Amino acid sequence: MQVVLLRVGIDTGAGGIHGPLFKDGSFEYIPIPDGWNMDPRTYGNTKGRHGRSLVDYFLGSRRAKVFKQAIHFDPEFTTYTYGDPTLGPKSSLRKLVEGDLLAFYGGLEGWGFQCSPALYLIGYFEVLRAGLAPSFTSSEMRRLFGNNFHVKHRKILEDQRERLVLVKGGVGSRLLQKAVRISSLGKNSDGRPLHRLSRKMQEIFGDFDGRTSIERSPPRWVFPEFTARAAKFVRSLM
Repeated sequence: MQVVLLRVGIDTGAGGIHGPLFKDGSFEYIPIPDGWNMDPRTYGNTKGRHGRSLVDYFLGSRRAKVFKQAIHFDPEFTTYTYGDPTLGPKSSLRKLVEGDLLAFYGGLEGWGFQCSPALYLIGYFEVLRAGLAPSFTSSEMRRLFGNNFHVKHRKILEDQRERLVLVKGGVGSRLLQKAVRISSLGKNSDGRPLHRLSRKMQEIFGDFDGRTSIERSPPRWVFPEFTARAAKFVRSLM
């Protein structure tokens, strides 16, 4: 069994904001913008779990700018799929097998109360299937991944098929009700602020051979000696 940590969702580099974290620990998952601008869902016409349009979480003049901006819903937590057209580190996700855990984290900031930006676990997949798109038959693509952003838009799928990694979550997969903080604020080699895996979370997930920076990070594969502990922790979250 394997456990992988993966950063997703809107951030200051892709979308311009952090997701909102509420005082009771709940949060809103806001996906990144759709670079193709093809999806009918926009920040203006899409409501989150708390009943507000997603555009409301953007500040000032940015609201008007993103109102009609299409959204890249990936991962999606309705049928639990994730896709990424990459030749880089994320391509390793094709090696996930049934029973593995793909845990998602993202940047959140206090909404309506003071809480500085940090990184939080927001959901996870109990992996059912994973692989490159060409490894799935047409019927499997429709049945397993028909709701995934990269699959539902034919033009995008045709362009990305050969390099598209797809992951399907099965029973037990979920978007959490309460976010779980995993970062603490450290410094990089230049002395600038940097989000790192907190010492508390290092006891659960390990320190990845000292590579504790998770601010802009490739998938983090938990080392075998921490896998059972990490899986038990993730599966305990609601």
